Amino acid sequence: MLKKFFILLVCLAAFSLGGFCVILFFTEDRKLFFFSALNRETKPEESAEPTVRPNPTESPGRSLDPCPDVPPNLRGVLHVEFRTNRTLQDVRNHVGPLIQQGGRYRPTSCRAKQKVAVIVPFRNRSQHLNHWLYYLHPVLMRQQLDYGVYVINQDGDGAFNRAKLMNIGFNESLKEYDYDCFVFSDVDLVPLDDRNLYRCSDHPRHLSVAVDKFNFILPYATIFGGVTALSKQQFLKVNGFSNTFWGWGGEDDDLSQRLSYRGMFISRPDSVTGRYKMIKHGRDSHNDPNPNSVQKLTETYLNMDTDGINSLSYTVREIRKDLLYTFVTVDVQAPAG
Repeated sequence: MLKKFFILLVCLAAFSLGGFCVILFFTEDRKLFFFSALNRETKPEESAEPTVRPNPTESPGRSLDPCPDVPPNLRGVLHVEFRTNRTLQDVRNHVGPLIQQGGRYRPTSCRAKQKVAVIVPFRNRSQHLNHWLYYLHPVLMRQQLDYGVYVINQDGDGAFNRAKLMNIGFNESLKEYDYDCFVFSDVDLVPLDDRNLYRCSDHPRHLSVAVDKFNFILPYATIFGGVTALSKQQFLKVNGFSNTFWGWGGEDDDLSQRLSYRGMFISRPDSVTGRYKMIKHGRDSHNDPNPNSVQKLTETYLNMDTDGINSLSYTVREIRKDLLYTFVTVDVQAPAG
């Protein structure tokens, strides 16, 4: 009798345990039943490229390690094309989430080595500017620069003065931030390699050394036009650009001579890294070749101490902050006729 009672208890226990297991299996928390699943190591899906967003409220005094000499996310040779009809909104959609109003950006993962003002002399080149912004913002961000883009727009239809616009860009950008490096760029030149760093060095730097228009060959040894970089000290040492080159040509050669007279020489990237693509266009109206440029270049040494930043005169008509740039419209006081 006792033996039968014991067998009955065993059967009841087995039945109860089986029922409990069935109930547990059909509950929402099945992982309790399949306990071994907890021991499997799982890894979150990793994105191919980290998204870095600027923090406008980030304290300038926050302790960050310096950015590396060679930025880690550079791509090297770039594909650049100008056939697409890009709008400003297209460019905003492309790079807008990563930058701050006024075309400002700085890396959040490290401390940028330089504070760079990128200055673009401008008039009536809206489509060119759209292409330039589309390509340059991603390049400058990958280069881990603390930078701002300043488009200096000449008001009116008087003779164009590219050099004076760049002096104005230098002056106006320093009113906003303590930039220590200045890159002066024509709006129609886009780099074909992002290893060509938009930074300043111990020597004035000529970045656009191999342009497709010139079959990627440096036209002459002392050229210093297109895209150039000078530190604040270098720029002030030569008193900036001349303000008196009206129309096309001569102002870059004048600056090259100023550098030479002050004992500086021009550094350049190699002809592969320093490649650029130029947007094809005709000569702008009111930007005819300057007939006096050759004569003026013989007078650089005599004029450089009195013609430049220390004699700069202009009137700001408007400062407009777009997401992609700071647009400064100025009256450069062009001569009549």
